[in-house]
Amino acid sequence: MAFSTRLASSLRPALAALHRAAPRQCRGLSTRQGSEPSLNLGGIFPPLATPFSPTQEVDYAQLEENLRRYASIPFRGVVALGSNGEYPYLASHERVEVVSCVRRALPRDRLLLAGSGCESTQATIELTVSMAEAGADVALVVTPCYYRGAMTTAALVRHYTEVGDASPIPVVLYSVPANTGLDLPMEAVITLAQHPNIIGIKDSGGDITRMGLMVHKTRQEDFQVLAGSANFLLASYAVGASGGVCALANVLGDPLCQLDHLCRKGQWQEARDLQHRLIEPNTAVTRRFGIPGLKKAMEWFGYYGGPCRAPLAPLSPAQVEELRSTFSANGWL
Repeated sequence: MAFSTRLASSLRPALAALHRAAPRQCRGLSTRQGSEPSLNLGGIFPPLATPFSPTQEVDYAQLEENLRRYASIPFRGVVALGSNGEYPYLASHERVEVVSCVRRALPRDRLLLAGSGCESTQATIELTVSMAEAGADVALVVTPCYYRGAMTTAALVRHYTEVGDASPIPVVLYSVPANTGLDLPMEAVITLAQHPNIIGIKDSGGDITRMGLMVHKTRQEDFQVLAGSANFLLASYAVGASGGVCALANVLGDPLCQLDHLCRKGQWQEARDLQHRLIEPNTAVTRRFGIPGLKKAMEWFGYYGGPCRAPLAPLSPAQVEELRSTFSANGWL
């Protein structure tokens, strides 16, 4: 057994007790009462873009500066090392240092979710332990997918169960079929929701029927569903989602928090009008132009975007103009 795996096993009971004892003291944890979750994930989380210098080194100073600007926006927390953080392009030591940097710069009442999913169960456990040591509150664990043909419900349940058992911090499942080609099966989600250390899922697939069924089938568990895109945020709230991890929040954080607020207040007409204005910009910085588009848009709103790591390429001038037109047409520029 690897050292980090042994460490996780030995630390897990003590750290779990610490998380149970800490709710009233830090990071928005709350004592569970009735149907209230033990760790409230309700609200908006930007999946942070990782800033790079012109030589494609991680620019920690710019990361801190972006976080300083985000501090004035009522986010529930942030996600470090999600898909928009160019997670696959970072070395292991960079991943840990990014999380450490975010934790130092992030207000203490904001949750820090950190991507720790790897292709093997052992590597995922080891990285999850490292993320906890670096200050993450929650591990966001993407589905392993390289051997996707072998990723049956049984294999995925076994993988996540072992990660949940070993993790010193709560685990959120992460299903992003556009990137992995793999949708976490409903049967796996329902089974894993019963695990005491697996507290939710970020679902980026966009199937509202599926999301509503997840909420319904896990309603007796301490389990929350997070929308993985601003495009279907209102619809997700309508079927019972708790919050959203939305790429567009890196750019339009305040409007997304306002949408969250309107939905919670039941002001559906205002929420619908705002949702409509967010769809095209969100599509532009996700499916259409991806992370290069997201980083370019961030610059227009006072944040540092900067370059991506190769092989991600910058937008062409024509693409930049198309991106700008999309934001302008919806009244954001």
